[in-house]
Amino acid sequence: MITALLGPTNTGKTHRAVERMLEHQSGIIGLPLRLLAREVYDRVSAAVGERAVALVTGEEKRVPPHPRYWVCTVESMPVTLDVDFVAIDEVQLAANAQRGHTFTQRLLGARGRKETWLLGSQTMAPMVEALLPTATIVRHPRFSQLTYLGTLSLGALPPRTAVVAFSVADVYELAERMRQRHGGAAVVTGALSPRTRNAQVAMYQAGEVQYMVATDAIGMGLNLDVDRVVFAGRTKFDGTEVRTLEAPELAQIAGRAGRYTADGGFATLKGIPELGPRLVADIENHEFPAITQWVWRNDDLEFSSVEVLLAGLRARPRLGGLRVVEHADDHDALVQLGRRPEIRARLRSPADVALLWEVCRVPDFRKLMLESHVEFLAALFDQLTGPTGRIDSDWIGTRLGRLDSDEGDIDALTARIAFIRTWTYITHHEDWVPDALAWQERARAIEDRCSDALHERLTARFVSRDAIGPARPLAKRRPVGRNASATAKAGQLDLDHPFAGLRTLAVPAGPGSEPTVRGDEWIERMIDAGHDGFAVLDSGHLGYQGQRFAALVRGPDILHPECKLVGLDDHGAGALSRAARRARAWLRDAVAELLEPLGGLATEGLSGGARGVLYQLERGLGTLDGHGSRPQIEALSPAFLERLAAAGVVVGRQALQVRAMATPEALRLRAALWVAAHEPQARPAVPDGRSVSLAIDADLDPSYYVHVGYVVRGPRAIRGDLLAALDEATLAAAIRGEPRAIAGLGARLGVRRRDVGAVVAALGAGV
Repeated sequence: MITALLGPTNTGKTHRAVERMLEHQSGIIGLPLRLLAREVYDRVSAAVGERAVALVTGEEKRVPPHPRYWVCTVESMPVTLDVDFVAIDEVQLAANAQRGHTFTQRLLGARGRKETWLLGSQTMAPMVEALLPTATIVRHPRFSQLTYLGTLSLGALPPRTAVVAFSVADVYELAERMRQRHGGAAVVTGALSPRTRNAQVAMYQAGEVQYMVATDAIGMGLNLDVDRVVFAGRTKFDGTEVRTLEAPELAQIAGRAGRYTADGGFATLKGIPELGPRLVADIENHEFPAITQWVWRNDDLEFSSVEVLLAGLRARPRLGGLRVVEHADDHDALVQLGRRPEIRARLRSPADVALLWEVCRVPDFRKLMLESHVEFLAALFDQLTGPTGRIDSDWIGTRLGRLDSDEGDIDALTARIAFIRTWTYITHHEDWVPDALAWQERARAIEDRCSDALHERLTARFVSRDAIGPARPLAKRRPVGRNASATAKAGQLDLDHPFAGLRTLAVPAGPGSEPTVRGDEWIERMIDAGHDGFAVLDSGHLGYQGQRFAALVRGPDILHPECKLVGLDDHGAGALSRAARRARAWLRDAVAELLEPLGGLATEGLSGGARGVLYQLERGLGTLDGHGSRPQIEALSPAFLERLAAAGVVVGRQALQVRAMATPEALRLRAALWVAAHEPQARPAVPDGRSVSLAIDADLDPSYYVHVGYVVRGPRAIRGDLLAALDEATLAAAIRGEPRAIAGLGARLGVRRRDVGAVVAALGAGV
């Protein structure tokens, strides 16, 4: 079933698609930008855990062993995978001259086993009806109203305004004027790395600055708290020519104003011609001419020679409504490289031609002249067709070494980040580089350091310290440059103060406590770390490298608690949001891993009693008190009992216990889950699992003991596996009062002589 959700910005299309995907057992969602893909990945992994979600873009791959959901850029969608649900976002980009052919390929060929959703502008409706006649078109109105506000002067702009220009030079000039008039602004351009862009947006979202100056990069993929968008121009260079923006492009940008039910406005900056009445009406009502053609390129290619490959790329479409892509950098690179004698000499087989095509598709994030990029691609192909068939470690190491610096001004850092992004893309071709993971980590580390430095340079240049809002002092951002030593506002520690460095240290809160204050480097390492560095601490907190950073609090049920960050108040909104996502994702995975022994048992065709036993074992976190479930346990079939035994479940009339869920690490998690759900006045001690029985705390809810692997019998809580394995004859003899049986049972269960009678009586009560 194909569903096309079409409508203007702020209609919740992407949100609805993500929610729908999670209702299926598996799915892929293709998004137009790496930045948006990462945002959706964070959201999905926080909901279902990182073990269930893969992130795949040209520059980043996080693929766990068996992911259920794939969050990708459209170009990186693994279309050969068989999944229940597929979604493609911003499908109107099928008409884009540069990227349209990839969107068209996905529209025509990517399908979910059960459902496919296409998300985008309502201008796509006629083409969807013509080329995808089985699709159901669902139109969504905008949640809020968008209104034209006329002309506004720069000095009179109200807070929560985004000013949009269409060149980096204009953005920087406007940002400097905003600093002089309003104290500063966040800066967003397409040339920024996702990390820098996120940091600038987070500064704005947190209220540290009240304005933003951006290119049309904010028009897609960023959910912003913007009340109004003000255009500082209406023309842009699109890579070929300077042209006036079309109405749908202006509407896409203006639509950033007002989110969900909050109304928004758009205007022009004083000195820029006002928008005409017809154009205003079209933007306000989202009424634009229908898209009548999709850009197309043949993807059924042959690689017997460069000439055959080029002929395939120039093939004409068989369907109406499709037009061949007019210009593509990868095609032009192939033409130039295919003319070089030294390249042709290395094309000995179709595999070599296919490799050359893959090399030509390496993106040029630097946006150099084609000839310069082709020289780089030629050197890369020379490496890949050398004796080892891989890039030489010294060759790549030398080139990455030249980029491994966070020194320089804004322009130098921007150029360096662009080049390192190209290397990040290359290192994710794991058959191209030896020890690919190590090179990926190095490239990412360089990009991250440069991105952080660029954020600091932008903030130091375009934000006045006196303008920083209360959400997060600028001093935490370690600005550099001539103004770095300026005196901070009252109550804020100046960076050049002799004790400023102490802010980044981990300081213990008291004897025996975990550190609760961390610096920026620590929190960034934590956000990007693998699962092995995380654990539930003895205190019940979530910890990274032994330092607590989040507490478990009540959620919808015991298996789905929420996370509350602790000890991170000095960090900005962006870092806190990502840290909270990391905590939720790890916790979802930890709970899923805890319950994994029961996962293979929940199959169709089980009796009601068997389903009830599994449900109670799950809710008991691996332990079931047999007294309340005796009929269900006794009704279990021999075949199901065998399956329980194979899964490591000890089954008895008194209790059921999953052995794998009774390790010390599992018990710490089980105790933390129970405490979060029940919120006791005092945190109970966590058993280590070795104690045979525990004394009952009269002030503690008895259900705690079951959830940490013990079953209450009289004045003692007995370990579940020992109760489950009790010999029925010995128990019957003890219940009858035979002294030797009572003494033997007491010794086995670790019960003192004074308590053994009450324990035996409790054991017999349910028999």
